[in-house]
Amino acid sequence: MDDQPRIICVSNRLPISAHEDSEGITFQPSTGGLVSALGPILRKSSGMWIGWPGAVSASDEQVSRSLAEFSEQSEFELFPVILDQDAVKGFYEGFSNSIIWPLFHDLQTRCNFEPDFWSTYLEVQEKFCLEVYKHIQPLDLVWVQDYHLLGLGRALRRKKIKNKFGFFFHTPFPGPDIFLKLPWRSDVMDSMLSYDIIGFQTQRDLKNFVECIDVLTKAQTSKIGSLVNIKTETEECLLGSFPISVDYNEIEEIASSDEVAVAAEKIRKDMNVEFLVLSIDRLDYTKGIPDRIKAFQRLLEIDPTLKERIGLLQVVVPSRIEVPEYQVLRSEIEQLVTQVNGKYGEPGWVPVHHLFRSLTKEDVISMYSASDVALVTPLKDGMNLVCKEYCAAKTNNAGALVLSEFAGAADEFKDFAFLVNPYDIDGVAKILREALAVSKSSNNERMIGLRDIVKKSDVFYWADSFLNAANWESHTPDDSNRSTKIWERLKRITNVFDI
Repeated sequence: MDDQPRIICVSNRLPISAHEDSEGITFQPSTGGLVSALGPILRKSSGMWIGWPGAVSASDEQVSRSLAEFSEQSEFELFPVILDQDAVKGFYEGFSNSIIWPLFHDLQTRCNFEPDFWSTYLEVQEKFCLEVYKHIQPLDLVWVQDYHLLGLGRALRRKKIKNKFGFFFHTPFPGPDIFLKLPWRSDVMDSMLSYDIIGFQTQRDLKNFVECIDVLTKAQTSKIGSLVNIKTETEECLLGSFPISVDYNEIEEIASSDEVAVAAEKIRKDMNVEFLVLSIDRLDYTKGIPDRIKAFQRLLEIDPTLKERIGLLQVVVPSRIEVPEYQVLRSEIEQLVTQVNGKYGEPGWVPVHHLFRSLTKEDVISMYSASDVALVTPLKDGMNLVCKEYCAAKTNNAGALVLSEFAGAADEFKDFAFLVNPYDIDGVAKILREALAVSKSSNNERMIGLRDIVKKSDVFYWADSFLNAANWESHTPDDSNRSTKIWERLKRITNVFDI
């Protein structure tokens, strides 16, 4: 219906995985916090999700037909943005992941500022724009997700679309000293300011963005409650911090099941150690996996009494394994594991167990339940949901969290987690040793505090907070009555949260 406001979610990937065989192509739903949070909203508002379906060999017609069938099951519509191999190489592998990803994680020396990546990136933004333009109705609200689509705001405005646009950064945002290294910094910033509201994971990221605005533009900055208002000659934009989270109730329910209890007990038995330390990461150089293994080795050096009493279960989920840089990283991790086990291992005791594979949600939660300490030490992270999942799974309130101070979650968890500098090998080893002392207690005040934070600020609270903050009445005075009416109706439609 044209008079009903809808949420249009736009992301690089659709929330699906493809399966192709001789009979054609089918899609299965993906799992994850973003899908859990936005799915109910899209269903309630008769909304849609627009994104790339992934690299598939099926024809455009087959993809669209299969997505239409899938949409009937999911109760909201999915529309594909089809990208050829050159577009994927220049947009996804190139600009997004060879420039923006390392730059926004303070690793600018890993950037490849290839000019062709930028031109391909702009072409792909236009593809996404045309797909949104094809389906948008006058009252719809467009919510764009993450760094792949920084340029979509400007592309939509050039189509003279008057709808409200929101954007959320799942990554960190760097300060001016790093962001200014981007050759297309002014273009990117201008496009970002085309959105009506931009959400960041932390106050630090928001502050960095404002500092970049001060350097690159003549915009006026003011405070509106907890939000920051940015006003240029032609645009006005709200900024806010909205830490993303996980589905606490779902994880707690799975962790409380008999199946997980049996699986966790088997893990403990197989590891056969007094202290089980767990790390789970996607294969990526931002996760600090080599430094972490070195810190664990250092722990064995400074405390020989832990010999045969402790084990590190390091799970690495395959990612971009065709990229040479990631192949080198995988090799480095495997060499370090071999080095530690060769130096410290004994018959019947292996200090580091290394798994390189994808896992089911139940497998991961069983590992959370079985472990005494989660060692989460990325060099930089927008949020890091592994630590939040870990806390939600610790239904007995035992366990300890050793967390990088450069993870976005450190802002929320600073009073209860053991914060470390992931570059400080000795420091991580010493703090890990301290965390082991409290990890066994079921009256662990630290874990009780962590679980309370995750429970109160779950993924649904995140989505609701962003949508509530996007009441644009305060900075659109000429259109305030219409904005208020739209938002009141949208909130009734999308009132699916029990906050």
